[in-house]
Amino acid sequence: MSDLASVQAPRSVEELLLSRIRDVPDFPEPGILFKDITPLLADPAAFSALVDAFVAHTHLPEVGPVDKVVGIEARGFILAAPVAYRLGAGFVPVRKRGKLPGETLEQAYLLEYGGASVEVVTDAFSPGDRVLVVDDVLATGGTIEATVELVRRAGGEVAAVAVLMELSFLRGRERLASVADRLHALLTV
Repeated sequence: MSDLASVQAPRSVEELLLSRIRDVPDFPEPGILFKDITPLLADPAAFSALVDAFVAHTHLPEVGPVDKVVGIEARGFILAAPVAYRLGAGFVPVRKRGKLPGETLEQAYLLEYGGASVEVVTDAFSPGDRVLVVDDVLATGGTIEATVELVRRAGGEVAAVAVLMELSFLRGRERLASVADRLHALLTV
């Protein structure tokens, strides 16, 4: 029997999701505890529950209808695409610099150990498109903050931000004051 099959049946969606996230110590470098969602993605019931939970978030009154769903490279792509499909919305990738063809908008941001930037194609959104931003983890908030700014610069309106997991000890939510009332984390650790 596999390790996943031997886990007792969870009592809630949160417990199901947590039971399928594996901690990997010292990855990608010593001292980091990596939250591996690969077992969650491999479990059809857990993955379906995750997509359903993201979709349910869009039905909250403060979110409203969604025209496009943004997935942030790379695990955000995996989560956002089925959400877009379920909502009948378009999917827009936000990628690391230099990975998208054609004309792009770029937004730089700071990391704990340096800087990075993300891009979106300039015609990804029609004026006023309501956008749901989806990612796997909210850590320090830099990537999501840059993505929110890109959506705005490209003509979209951020309807909400949804993440699988918020690492609250890194205080990333503090950087996202402009969308804090529409930011939803399925799990907070």
